[in-house]
Formats: sequence, C-alpha cells, structure tokens
Amino acid sequence: MAKVKIKPLGDRILIEAIEGAAEQVKGGIVIPDSAKEKPLEYKVVALGTGKCDDNGNKIAFDVKEGDIVLTNKYGGTEVKCDDKEYKIVSADDILAVIG
Repeated sequence: MAKVKIKPLGDRILIEAIEGAAEQVKGGIVIPDSAKEKPLEYKVVALGTGKCDDNGNKIAFDVKEGDIVLTNKYGGTEVKCDDKEYKIVSADDILAVIG
C-alpha cells in the first residue's frame, strides 16, 4: 500500500472508494458519472490518532488499514490528493467490515 500524505486526526478514518464496486450498467444503458450512486464500499487507507474516553484512555478502532468497509452514502468529507479521491469519515460512520 502506497504511503498517503493525508493523516487523519482523532477518531477520523481515511478511506478510498473501491473501483467498480457499485458500477453496473443494465440493459446497455450508459449512466454518466454525475448520475451514478455514490459507492458504499471503501478500503481503509489510514487511521487517525484515536478518540479518548473521559479518563484519557485511547479507544481502539474497530477497523484496521486494508479493511473493506461499508459506510453511509452521504457522510464524510471528500478530499483529493495526488489525483486520487479519498473520503475522511468519523469512526461512527463505518457501518460494517466486509469479510
């Protein structure tokens, strides 16, 4: 995995859309990029520094780098770095780990 120049902070997670995960053409109809559904499957690229509880103890992440996860459709912040598009989401925005 290539080193990314973006380091999330706190309980944030940097994720990258999986190419072609939600891309299907039915009946030969070509759907333009602007009309396609946002992907729900992402690959975890980097983890933040972690969230602390009331006693100052770090709370462990439920995911690790390289995991394939499902996230909600409209959450997070989209960022671009080195011609690649990423999304920064809160750990609470991760709905499930696939596999």
